[in-house]
Amino acid sequence: MLMGTAERRGAPADDGATEGRPPAARQTPDRDIPAAGPDTRADERPSGYRPLWTEEPARRRRLPDPVRTAAVRAVLVVAVTLILAMVAFLCTLAESWLAFPMVLGSVAGTVVATWGVLDVWVTRQVWNQRHGVVSVPSSTARAMRRERRRARRLARAAERGQGRIGRRGGAGQLSHP
Repeated sequence: MLMGTAERRGAPADDGATEGRPPAARQTPDRDIPAAGPDTRADERPSGYRPLWTEEPARRRRLPDPVRTAAVRAVLVVAVTLILAMVAFLCTLAESWLAFPMVLGSVAGTVVATWGVLDVWVTRQVWNQRHGVVSVPSSTARAMRRERRRARRLARAAERGQGRIGRRGGAGQLSHP
């Protein structure tokens, strides 16, 4: 009897004794069905439990949203440009009338793809200058942080001042409740 890979994993050594019997049922439970029913607690795992994946810390920080958007746009433009270049090449080999318009399209696509890659680079540099690297002398991040600190300090001072006004035994407060 011919067996597939799934049956071979659960089958005993091939000694010919299982020739007329159906393959054994799978021992591993289905991941969608609870192991012991509704009374099983969520923190108890069955003995053969193996998670689908393990969480690992990221090796590098995630790209900021504007940089990631520019990178996705650049990859799409480069992919379309490569397709245009391949179609232009094949049309040239086939001596088709479409070869010349495709070559013009690939030249234009190359210009746009270069712009897209430069856009990623410039967006990344601007992001680092505004939000990240403070050690650079020309960084605007330092001035922005200084302004934010000053605004927080003023807000805290105003809040403390309001609290003091309420605590003074003024006209609206009874001395003996």
